[in-house]
Amino acid sequence: MRWFFQALTYIPLPILYGIGWIAYFIAYYVMRWRRSRAEADFARAFPDMPEAERRKIVRQCYRNLADTIVEAFWGFRASPDAIKKRVTFEDPELIQRAIDNKQTILLLAAHHGNWEWLLQAAGAYFPIPIDVVYQPQRIAGLDAFLRKVRCRFGGKLIPREQFIYELLSQGGEPRAYALIADQTPRKTDPKYWTRFLRQDTAFFLGADKIARFLDAPAYFVSMHRTRRGHYNVRLDVLAQPPYDELDDALIVERYVRCLERAIMDSPADWLWLQKKWKYAKPAPGEDKKYGEPVPARARS
Repeated sequence: MRWFFQALTYIPLPILYGIGWIAYFIAYYVMRWRRSRAEADFARAFPDMPEAERRKIVRQCYRNLADTIVEAFWGFRASPDAIKKRVTFEDPELIQRAIDNKQTILLLAAHHGNWEWLLQAAGAYFPIPIDVVYQPQRIAGLDAFLRKVRCRFGGKLIPREQFIYELLSQGGEPRAYALIADQTPRKTDPKYWTRFLRQDTAFFLGADKIARFLDAPAYFVSMHRTRRGHYNVRLDVLAQPPYDELDDALIVERYVRCLERAIMDSPADWLWLQKKWKYAKPAPGEDKKYGEPVPARARS
């Protein structure tokens, strides 16, 4: 299986897009893979949108996922300069400033845009080790291929179960820790419930404690598709040290609000197929509510 994936990396991107279109057609029209759930989730999030428009956006989400997958194959052999031509950072000075100050950085991203190119682009732009928390794939060949792709420009993948150990074992070298934070916790995991896209939604807890432990600034990383195969990355400051009064879920809540804004701006770029609402919120709930708005973007 691994050799099959590597063989695909030799195919030019325009041809890969053709292969991706076939995969999209089969998944959406023939297998109808997760289609009913994706359409139902989208309808609850955008109840006032005409049904025809909702179906169009969900269909485009499948197209975008197919592009993301084949672009990952192309990225396996792309040079840093080739990646930088296709992925631009809107606020690189925010990361560079932390690097210059020898600060460790916490990056919270999402399944929005091309998350497979995001790590490669960050490695190509910034001279700092990047450790990414990830969930190993069930298919061993696919997992080995993705680990090799994602680590090409100095990234390091850390299985979710080993993340705390890695935090405690790292020395004082500044680095970036990146998490795809829009995944759904298991029912037995500690979680934070909040309103997200008009629905009670569970998110992982822990980002606030990690930022406080590392004394690291935390950024929301959004990735927008400007045209096919080209993306713009935007950074929003979620919190900065000192963290003496930091609430245990304030960064998570600010992350949720930033993610919601990014999805509202470009709903087809989010992965509606990920089954975000797997289970309902237990009742009664005692969850904290946050009234303050998303902090203004820092440019100074």
